[in-house]
Amino acid sequence: MIGNQAPNFCVGANLMLVLMTIQEGEWDDLHQAVRAFQNANMALKYAPKPVVAAPFGLTLGGGVEICVHAARIRAAAETYMGLVEAGVGIIPAGGGTKEMLVRAVDAAPHDDAADPFVNVKEIFLNIGMAKVSTSGEEARKLHYLSARDSISMNRSRQIADAKQLALDLVKLGFRPGKPRDNIQVLGQAAFAKMKLGLHLMRRAEYISDYDVVVATQLAKILSGGGEFTSPQRVSEQYLLDLEREAFISLCGQKKTVERMQYMLKKGKPLRN
Repeated sequence: MIGNQAPNFCVGANLMLVLMTIQEGEWDDLHQAVRAFQNANMALKYAPKPVVAAPFGLTLGGGVEICVHAARIRAAAETYMGLVEAGVGIIPAGGGTKEMLVRAVDAAPHDDAADPFVNVKEIFLNIGMAKVSTSGEEARKLHYLSARDSISMNRSRQIADAKQLALDLVKLGFRPGKPRDNIQVLGQAAFAKMKLGLHLMRRAEYISDYDVVVATQLAKILSGGGEFTSPQRVSEQYLLDLEREAFISLCGQKKTVERMQYMLKKGKPLRN
């Protein structure tokens, strides 16, 4: 069971440490740190025993990534979840982008007439616009909680509820899964649609030029790398590699550094 009794569950990675690593040019260290976080979350997802996450209060960035890899989430009613990395010029790279895409694809109707891009587009907007839920129930609407996850109305009972849920899963015969290699990505057609949406939002001055740069990297991952001319099946590791590549690429951008510095100084995002 993953939980704590601090004021908030987790407000994301140590941004100061990431910024210092970038400024010192320690790119290998940054690569290794991101890979280690990805591996840790994958170990949570496929652990031999069921892992239950108990988020509450602010649960942002890496905190969300930990939760969505757990076998179940037992959230508090007052849980404010969001993948907010775009606000500091990066994308979720601890498996968060990958896991949200998996949820979008799995939730798509198995019907030839259905368009799976509808679900992918929703995830793209949630992450790209750094949407944060205003409650545990809204976190479900933003797909941070799945249909299998539950909510504790009494915060003081949350850890006990999460522990009992883990024990119940064991009694029901929990069996760990295996890393997937059958995740459908929609290829260049989806990438083009997302880029068109970004173009229209920029023309309307709803987002900045650098927002387009960051969101284009996100669109590339969600479409499978922007290379496939038709829908393909890919592995989780393939998507994790795309995440890590995009994250490191954005960390090398001057405007990402400016966003990180501004967030550390002012406590709010810079729209540069």
